[in-house]
Amino acid sequence: MTWSILARDPCDGTLGVAVATRFFAVGALCPHVEGRVAALSTQALMNPMYAIEGLAALRQGAPAPEVVAALTATDPGRAFRQLHILDAEGRIGQHTGESCVPWAGHTTGKDCSVAGNMLAGEEVILATARAYEAAAAERLPMAERLLRALEAGEVAGGDARGRQSAALKVASRDPYADLDLRVDDHADPIPELRRLWRRSRARYAVYRRFLAGPGHPGVFDRAVINAAIAVEGTPDDDIPGSAGTAA
Repeated sequence: MTWSILARDPCDGTLGVAVATRFFAVGALCPHVEGRVAALSTQALMNPMYAIEGLAALRQGAPAPEVVAALTATDPGRAFRQLHILDAEGRIGQHTGESCVPWAGHTTGKDCSVAGNMLAGEEVILATARAYEAAAAERLPMAERLLRALEAGEVAGGDARGRQSAALKVASRDPYADLDLRVDDHADPIPELRRLWRRSRARYAVYRRFLAGPGHPGVFDRAVINAAIAVEGTPDDDIPGSAGTAA
């Protein structure tokens, strides 16, 4: 009951996923991303175990098409599920069960995968893929590419039932996300998702770069972090409280 896009930047390996739907809290269970591993979305009558078991296999180097095939083959509910995966090597696996509510289907673009069900029509996923490719060609940040893709899909009709929630996740070098945004219940969730992304750039995006990860302890000198925020942060005057210091 949603549509989503998975994307990979072949230049630096950044992975991302964005999703929108007329259902509550789509970001809670559908979209997943792990740096240097994969991005995936489980949707329609979702199976949350697809993400748990799928990411475990992907960490071991299993290619996305094989993971999708293995997960759906053993699931008695596969006809009602939709799953797609884009792994760190750029391989794509997709499944749309024959009992998903129409319109339902999937497509691939350059370094992206788009899938959806209960949509206004096929043009939703095609417009989403085209918009992502155009934004990628401009070398825009991954979050901006994904937002433009969702916005294009919404203009093309989006979820046939309307709008309620959306989510966006981006990951690069670490197992945890660089950016993880959710709009759980909103009359116009995609613009709200964009507002949150703007808000993140004021401090959070800079602060995130200094956090610890595998093989490095991060930076814990507050003066260094706050100096970087002062120089690189982009406060939005329309958002109260956009100035400040690190957490």
